[in-house]
Amino acid sequence: MSESSSKRTDKKSEKGSEPGKRNRREFLKLSALSGAALGAGAWLSGCQPANRGASSGNGDGPTVDRSLQMDPEWQRIKYGEWGGPGVSSQPGPMDDILLKDYAPTHSLKLEKTEVDQAAFPVIDCHIHDYASRVDEPFEEVLDQWVEDMDAAGVEMSVLLTVATGEEFDRLMDAYVGRYPDRFQLWCGIDTGNVNDPGYSERAAREIERCYNAGARGVGEVTDKGAGITGGPEVPMSERMHLDDDRLDAAWETCARLDMPVNVHIADHPSAWQPLGIHQERTPDYQHFNNYGLDILSPGELFEQRDNMLEKHPETTFIACHLSNQMHDPTALSAALDRYPNFYLDVSARDYEVGRIPRTAARLFQNHQDRILFGTDTNMKLSMYRAWWRLLESDDEFITGRVWWPYYGLDLPRETLRAMYRENARRIMNWEPTT
Repeated sequence: MSESSSKRTDKKSEKGSEPGKRNRREFLKLSALSGAALGAGAWLSGCQPANRGASSGNGDGPTVDRSLQMDPEWQRIKYGEWGGPGVSSQPGPMDDILLKDYAPTHSLKLEKTEVDQAAFPVIDCHIHDYASRVDEPFEEVLDQWVEDMDAAGVEMSVLLTVATGEEFDRLMDAYVGRYPDRFQLWCGIDTGNVNDPGYSERAAREIERCYNAGARGVGEVTDKGAGITGGPEVPMSERMHLDDDRLDAAWETCARLDMPVNVHIADHPSAWQPLGIHQERTPDYQHFNNYGLDILSPGELFEQRDNMLEKHPETTFIACHLSNQMHDPTALSAALDRYPNFYLDVSARDYEVGRIPRTAARLFQNHQDRILFGTDTNMKLSMYRAWWRLLESDDEFITGRVWWPYYGLDLPRETLRAMYRENARRIMNWEPTT
């Protein structure tokens, strides 16, 4: 697949257009209004809110407890150094809106960049068996998915099956049997009876068996604090983490067979914070919450990650979701500098990079040989194109999946080329499947 020649609409940029200064971003710009006008909100007169009849305990409306909003720490977290909203707070209909239902429109009139196809052919390094999750014939769903991959410019998708044995073999037949050039499958790791004396050799043998059946990597191997063998109910002494000696033979087998390992380390740090008024992520993510559980902390999990990387320098490890450490880009960058066998995929962390576009862009450019593209979301054509807009444009206030809007990273072409395809072509195993 050659570089994208997708249909785009040219538009005069609001920026200067000196000769030689035009770039791809300006060529992509479309004249569009981003967002809708504000709905039926209260009309304002100067800075004074209109009184809509609601009051605080005088019989004309609901009684609203405003004591929390008078707390200095709450104000600091809510308003930063601005000292408050700048107007006096008044009770009203908004007091009855549930947080989970709040979906504000905005009045901004901005250019929107439409990117139909990625700048370069893409290898999506992180998907799962989404086609089986739809209540429609599998073959029809898969065919539509491949059609949408074509439309978006996705050359190949890497399916992290997390499967071994007959289940892995079934998925090989379902995906690679139908589309041998569009899907690469990775197997899981055997986590049964990990305390058996022969477990290490058994796990390594199954990886090699899966390799002979067509697996070209291992993953997604997940440890969110309770180990990769179960939940918090498993006694701490019986848990197996990624740096466990019982996994040494498995990781050494991956090195020998040139099979990268995709590891899911920790989770977003908000998962270890209480569910309440200061919780960072929306209620959609509350079922991931780990607060109060008898599990390792994110810091302890990052230490085990580093120990794993040190123990197995010949094994390529790809930490998905930017290793769930994009909240601390300095520490993440230092880990990339320290371990040459450490790679990242960006999957499902659009909301992390979209809120810190300049910082994320610097990290991606400084380590552009270590970042791989992945989605881990769904099969929608619009989802792929949302990623292209986020990574390739400098658009502002892009609607995202969490509280905050996103801002385009406007990555250089050489960084996009490396992230989209070249890094995957360099570090992944492309031996033909049998």
